[in-house]
Amino acid sequence: MEVVEEGFESFGLSDETLEGLKRAGFKHPSPIQAAFIPLALTGKDGIGQARTGTGKTAAFVIPIMERIDLDAPETQALVLTPTRELSQQVSDEARRLAVHHEVTTACLVGGKPLGPQLQQLERGAQIVIGTPGRVIDLLQRRALILKDLLIVVMDEADRMLDIGFRPDIERILRSCPTERQTLLLSATLPPPVERLAQKYMNNPTRIDMSSQTVGQDTIDQYVISVDPERKLRVLVQLLIQEKPQQAIVFTRTRRGAEDVFRHFDGRLPGVAYIHGELQQRHRDRVMKQFREGRIRLLVATDVMGRGIDVSGISHIINYDVPEDCDDYVHRVGRTGRLSSTEAKGVAFTFICRDEGEQLTSIEKRINRMLDAYPLKGVEPHAPRPKKKNVKDTPDAVPIDHSIDEDAWTFV
Repeated sequence: MEVVEEGFESFGLSDETLEGLKRAGFKHPSPIQAAFIPLALTGKDGIGQARTGTGKTAAFVIPIMERIDLDAPETQALVLTPTRELSQQVSDEARRLAVHHEVTTACLVGGKPLGPQLQQLERGAQIVIGTPGRVIDLLQRRALILKDLLIVVMDEADRMLDIGFRPDIERILRSCPTERQTLLLSATLPPPVERLAQKYMNNPTRIDMSSQTVGQDTIDQYVISVDPERKLRVLVQLLIQEKPQQAIVFTRTRRGAEDVFRHFDGRLPGVAYIHGELQQRHRDRVMKQFREGRIRLLVATDVMGRGIDVSGISHIINYDVPEDCDDYVHRVGRTGRLSSTEAKGVAFTFICRDEGEQLTSIEKRINRMLDAYPLKGVEPHAPRPKKKNVKDTPDAVPIDHSIDEDAWTFV
């Protein structure tokens, strides 16, 4: 991935922030950081567009730490994210980078006990990170006060609108002071996000670092044509061939994620599934184990895709092709991460015969053709028997769902 030769010192950051960056292992700013941090430091509104995994979190956390008054206990910065997991990750990143600052934070998300979050606000939280629903709840309780707010950040704005948070976001923004800085970060900028920006931002500067060739430097991308009933066998063979360090298998639905998991559960160590309808306690446990490397194969839905920010993910497998080409960008962005090793990430997409239109949309979106992956040892398509004559009905081809025990040796 391209890096910027000038270091963070060129931004005029405080010694405390520079020490925090050094301790966190930041050496050079990524392209989005190099472009967005100087803009955000001016106090002007800004829109940053870059694919996931390029360092967008630090691009807004660093200016927040530099701009707020550390001697004032009031809430001065609010960061909105679409999922609990992403809120927690942003909160963790803020604490990591603020290690040499005396800054207080609060992470406000649903699915967690309200009491500890109320206590965080009572003690004073200069930076608040949270999901729209819980933020509104605490605003209504008058526990969260925004009258001294300086900065509002909408992180992963496209996903927040995708999952229906627009009314909540607008309500929160109307509760914020008119004189404020508004920052919006997103991997894509569909029309609803553009309209939101026009309505609530003041002549924002747009920085677009989303290359037309998504992940061209850090991700190898392949397509596998497969019959629906042979997806599982193809998935197993793919894992055998690739031997991933850590992989995510994306399905379109909650039920699909559970079905794939059941095929592996008890036969493969280090496998789990996650989706938005699971209890928060279960999701937290799965993500903790995934980050620690104890889970090597995670089956997930798109709703959870934005909350998964793990540097060790080597492979992404689109078991179900995403319905929207932008979802492909988000899924694939889980690998080839900024903080990962020099090895490239790899992404695979299973395409069935009636999904050619989705494949075309994806290839147009990333401005490249996906290469066919040379699968070995298994036929992704069932043989089609010849008709004896026009009136004959083709013989049914039996589907073999069995999988040899040797298939699980890729770990």
